[in-house]
Amino acid sequence: MNDDNIGISRRQTLLGLGAVGVASAGAGFGTTAYFSDEEAFEDNTLTAGELDLFVHVDYAEDQGSYNQYEIDTVLNGNTVGEDTEGDPLKIEVDDVKPGDSGEGVLCFSIVDNPAYMWLCGQLTENSQNDTTEPEAEALNDMYGEIPEEGQLAEAMQVTLRYCTEDDGELVEGDLIAEGSLADVMAALDNGVPLDGSGDGAAGIDRDPFDGVESSEEHDETCVCLSWEVPTEVGNEIQTDSVTFDVSFYAEQARHNDGTMNPCITSREVEGFGKLDYEDADVLWISKARNGGSNTFELLVGDDNANSDTADYDFGGSSFDGELTVAYDADSGEATLELANGSTGDVSYAVSDAAGDVVSIVARGDDASHLASVSNVRVNGSSPTGPDAVEADGAEINSLLVEDVDASVDWELTADVALEGLDDDSAASDENPAVYVEVIDA
Repeated sequence: MNDDNIGISRRQTLLGLGAVGVASAGAGFGTTAYFSDEEAFEDNTLTAGELDLFVHVDYAEDQGSYNQYEIDTVLNGNTVGEDTEGDPLKIEVDDVKPGDSGEGVLCFSIVDNPAYMWLCGQLTENSQNDTTEPEAEALNDMYGEIPEEGQLAEAMQVTLRYCTEDDGELVEGDLIAEGSLADVMAALDNGVPLDGSGDGAAGIDRDPFDGVESSEEHDETCVCLSWEVPTEVGNEIQTDSVTFDVSFYAEQARHNDGTMNPCITSREVEGFGKLDYEDADVLWISKARNGGSNTFELLVGDDNANSDTADYDFGGSSFDGELTVAYDADSGEATLELANGSTGDVSYAVSDAAGDVVSIVARGDDASHLASVSNVRVNGSSPTGPDAVEADGAEINSLLVEDVDASVDWELTADVALEGLDDDSAASDENPAVYVEVIDA
C-alpha cells in the first residue's frame, strides 16, 4: 500500500417486511330449543389475528480514528391489512479503506403468530466511478485494462451467521453464507430460508420463528452480519462504490409450509417467453423434445447446434415424470434430467450463465398434443406467482421465473406430462416439447 488517498462509499439498506395475506370471517350461532328450555350463544366474535415483523438492529463499524459508527434501532414491517413497505434503514459508509470493518446483530419480533422467515438480497450497484492514477495502474496490472465495474464488491468480505444472546453475550452459530459481498448477495438473490432454531443445514424443511407478544421482545435466534476490507486489498478499489439491499420476509406458519419464496417471482405468458423482453439474449437452453421422425431427445447447450444430445425412450404415446435442470457454478456445467422410473440425462458446460430469468416453455402446436409443466420449484421452493404452465393443443405458452441469479448454483424441478408422442403429423417440429431457457433480460 502507498499513501494515495482512497475515497469509497457503500450503502446498505435493510428492510423489515411482513408479507402475509389474511381473510377475516364472521360466524353466526343460532339458538337451539329443547322442549321448554332455551340455550343460546350470543355476541359471538371472531377476530382476525395479525402478523407484524419488527427487526431489531444493533450495528457498529470500525474505521479507526476516521469514524466509529453505531446504530441501535427497531425497524417496523407490515401489519396485516396495511399496504405499506417496511421502514428502511440506510447505512452509508464513506471513505472505506483496507482494514475497515463492521458488524451487526439482527433479531426478529414476529407479533403475534409464529412465521417462516426468508432472507433476500441483491447487489444493486458496483461502480468503478472515476479512476485515479494509482488505481488505473493497479487495474491494468491485474486485468490488462480498466473494467467497467468496480472491484469493491469482490474485495469486501462478508459473513452471515445465526447467533444468539446469552446473558448479554453474543454466541455465534451456524453459517448462513460467506465470501465476497458479490458472492453473498448472489446467494441471497435467490432467497435463503431462515431456520427458527438456527440450523444452517435445515434448508427449506425448517422450523418457523416463534411469535412474541410485542415488539419489545424478540426471538432468541438472530442473524449476525460482519464485513471487512482485508488489509491485503490494494489501490484497485480506489473511488469504487457498491450498493446492496437486504430484506427479511415473514409468512405465518399456520396453514403454510414455508416453501413459497418471496425473493423469486413468476408469471405466465402466451408464446415463447423470450419474446416478452426487448433485446433479451437466450444464454443457454435445455430441451426435452421430438428430434424428428418421433425420435425424442434431451438436449443442453448454448444453442441447438452446439449441444450434447441423448436419445430418450418415452415408452409410448404419453409421458408422466419429473424434469430437473441444474447448474453447477464451479464446473460451469448445466444438466437436464428427465425421469419416470428410468432416467435419461445429459450435461453441457455452458459458456455464459449470468442470466436473470428462467423461461419454461410448454409447446404443443398440434391438436393432438399436450405439454404440461406443474409444481415448479427453484432450489426446493415455489416462486411467488404461478407454478405451472400448459400447452393444450395448438399452443405455445411460457412460465417466466424472474429475479433469479442464474450464475450461482441452482436447481429447477417440475412435474411434466406429455401426450401425442406417437403423432407423425409434427414429427419434425419438436412437438410436444418442454424447453427451459436461461435469459439475460
